[in-house]
Amino acid sequence: MTTMTQPFLSVASLDKTFVLHGQGGLRLEVMRDLSLTLAPGECLVLAGRSGIGKSTLLKMLHGSYRVSGGSLQLHFEDGELELADLSPQAWPALRREVIGYVSQFLRVVPRVPAVEVVMEPLLARGVDAAEARPRAEALLARLNLPERLWSLPPGTFSGGEQQRVNIARGFIGEHPLLLLDEPTASLDAANRDVVVELIREAKARGTAMLGIFHDEDVRERVADRLLPLDRHMLARASAPDAQETP
Repeated sequence: MTTMTQPFLSVASLDKTFVLHGQGGLRLEVMRDLSLTLAPGECLVLAGRSGIGKSTLLKMLHGSYRVSGGSLQLHFEDGELELADLSPQAWPALRREVIGYVSQFLRVVPRVPAVEVVMEPLLARGVDAAEARPRAEALLARLNLPERLWSLPPGTFSGGEQQRVNIARGFIGEHPLLLLDEPTASLDAANRDVVVELIREAKARGTAMLGIFHDEDVRERVADRLLPLDRHMLARASAPDAQETP
């Protein structure tokens, strides 16, 4: 269990309402008055029934969904950053340097080889390809992705193979905050064990992690705390007609 007490992330009285423009502007309130803190080196796991909208919080923290009310703050040595106030133009740099995300699905540019997909977060920071490539290859090997696939675009891979590329891409950047949206959902037992090891190593580096894990065994092995969300979620947070900022 983590002994860190100073939070890196604090969420206070967070609200989320979708506006369904395809249904005459209907407003769908899905989250109300959610608060939490997350310390460096801690893994906080979101708990709640399937379909409740746990991913909604991760998407707000990654800038994919706008905040309707409340506060999302990152705490640095030289001050605080309020995510709810960020402009769309400010998010790419924050994702590059501070907030990593392992989503449920891999979204990549077609025809880009898997190893380059994994390298990209480092290259975006100016890391030389000669340094980035062996780091990417080491992660892919550790996640048991066959070497013959490294030079192929992952769009042709199976779901489990794509997810391993996704995980390697998420962990290679060693971001201070890492969001994990069911990273082990498509993996076999051996690769679930690898992900548990990666999470534990990230915690030891001081990474703050907020995760969703439906696999109870994985959840118990990585969670420092569980945060039940049921009382904060008011409707199924699936709103395909909602207007959001990318």
